[in-house]
Amino acid sequence: MSEISEKLRIAIIGSGSWATALAKMFMNNLPGLNWYFRKEETIELFRKFHHNPNYLQAVEFDVDRIHFYSDINEIAEQSDILVFAIPSAFLKDALKDLKVDITNKFVVSAIKGIVPDDNLVVGQFFHEYFNVPYEQFGVIAGPCHAEEVARELLSYLTIASPDVKKARQFAFLLESPYIRTHISDDIWGTEYSSVLKNIMAIAAGISHGLRYGDNFQAVLMSNAIQEIKRFVDTVHPITRDIKSSAYLGDLLVTGYSQYSRNRTFGTMIGKGYTVRSAMLEMHMIAEGYFATKCIREINSRYNVNMPITDAVFNILYESISPAIELRILTEHLR
Repeated sequence: MSEISEKLRIAIIGSGSWATALAKMFMNNLPGLNWYFRKEETIELFRKFHHNPNYLQAVEFDVDRIHFYSDINEIAEQSDILVFAIPSAFLKDALKDLKVDITNKFVVSAIKGIVPDDNLVVGQFFHEYFNVPYEQFGVIAGPCHAEEVARELLSYLTIASPDVKKARQFAFLLESPYIRTHISDDIWGTEYSSVLKNIMAIAAGISHGLRYGDNFQAVLMSNAIQEIKRFVDTVHPITRDIKSSAYLGDLLVTGYSQYSRNRTFGTMIGKGYTVRSAMLEMHMIAEGYFATKCIREINSRYNVNMPITDAVFNILYESISPAIELRILTEHLR
């Protein structure tokens, strides 16, 4: 066991499939783990059956090495690193009772979403609401579905933080024969790219639901990465390689994968489901739905050319026919 992992107390805040996948990764390298569940009855079922009763049930855990919490203040007090894996739409509500000072914690986002109404990416949210310095903030990015982690299929993660040393130490705690990591200092680009790729995946799903073929999907995705680049370079202009896995890789897996909830949501919309009926049938949150409105509002300040985002917004929020909107979008793609 490494000196780093012996010293740090890691907490996962969240109980979904990605939180469960992260727990599996950490348990490869840590003697113990702190894990927050909102409901005490879920904790009791987990202890009894040795797996998350609601997500990735095939993944078994040594529950004697897990310290479960249902009190957000208690787990924050007892941990050095806080890894948040809560859908962005629920983040404010989940933390409304948090009173513990977390400014000296290393706060890591595994959310890949944006906080609705506030239109803040997660780093901004913790900075503005909890005074977390950006140097104490990190992002888990890259193409990595929880279902494939559960099956121990080779996956790559990018850990981004302005403090590259912290990012490297944190990345070490996730590595295993099936998890490889890279380091970045681009928290803004990785966060915004993670938000935008969900919107692009909804567009991919809508086109699939409308029976557009692979040829069109390829054109859509190539235009999508250009749209992401235009936006992130405008909002946070630094030198970055948009073709790396944290950006392009994440876009591709979200746009094409059978596990992508945003693509699934878009496919249902393309097939004629209403937004409400699609969400109810999925039983999961499609982050791109909320992101579409947030990015549209943010872009009203920047005026970046974003035809795919605009098309998805018109379909989801203006009730324009997906068939009509996609036909219009085809005239803007190259």
